[in-house]
Amino acid sequence: MTIGAFARATGISAKALRSYDRLGLLSPADVDPDTRYRRYTADQVARGVAVRRLRELEVPLLEIAALLDGDRAELRARLLAHQARLAVRSLELRHALTRLQRLVEGKEPVMDDLSVSAVDAATHRRLAVDLFNRSWQLLERPERTPEEDDELVHVVHASRHHWGEVGTPAHLARGENQCARVYAALGRPEAALHHAQRALALVRAGGEGFADWDLASALEVTARAHLAVGNRAEAEQYAELARAELDAIADPDDREVIAAQVAELGL
Repeated sequence: MTIGAFARATGISAKALRSYDRLGLLSPADVDPDTRYRRYTADQVARGVAVRRLRELEVPLLEIAALLDGDRAELRARLLAHQARLAVRSLELRHALTRLQRLVEGKEPVMDDLSVSAVDAATHRRLAVDLFNRSWQLLERPERTPEEDDELVHVVHASRHHWGEVGTPAHLARGENQCARVYAALGRPEAALHHAQRALALVRAGGEGFADWDLASALEVTARAHLAVGNRAEAEQYAELARAELDAIADPDDREVIAAQVAELGL
């Protein structure tokens, strides 16, 4: 099956299929060495449909392979864990809807709810994490509406704001990193480069909370931003610097994620 036929059979876009191939989640059965055309078999359709269904259920992309390739007991355990995460989100949304209804009915004052003093450190952290995760969910969608593009910008900046209230230097750098990634994906190169350079400067300055993968990630997103601007030579330079830092990443999963992001640049 061609990639187009396989995309129609599974409901997954060709762009997403290429991404899943890079991650080793759903690789074609054959790739022509000359044309690079991808070919899939009919036997792979079931896995493709399963991947699509799990993504529709908001299962994190990096968990799907382990979920599909594990035994039945592991599958059940991972699904239950994801179900629990969604249940917590559902409770939070119901709580938010209840409070929103009280605002609509005039039973709660709007200004008091928006007071900065009412937001404690734990709330800042929870919102920062939830909004950051939401930005990834939107980024990974094969297609987004204009409204979802707007939401993507708002949530990534909101996450960065909340980390700015309670986060470590590492949290601030990762927030800037994600802003750069979002703007590159949206085709806004100047903003992408601005935030990428801020992320890299924060990582190089050091401080509390940094992990061994932060520098490689900051270099990769800087390459991505330069590519969005059209500075291919600079993009190649930063991509090569990012590759050089991969060996310093101890955890193989972290290393694989960033290596896939660098490979995605095509440099």
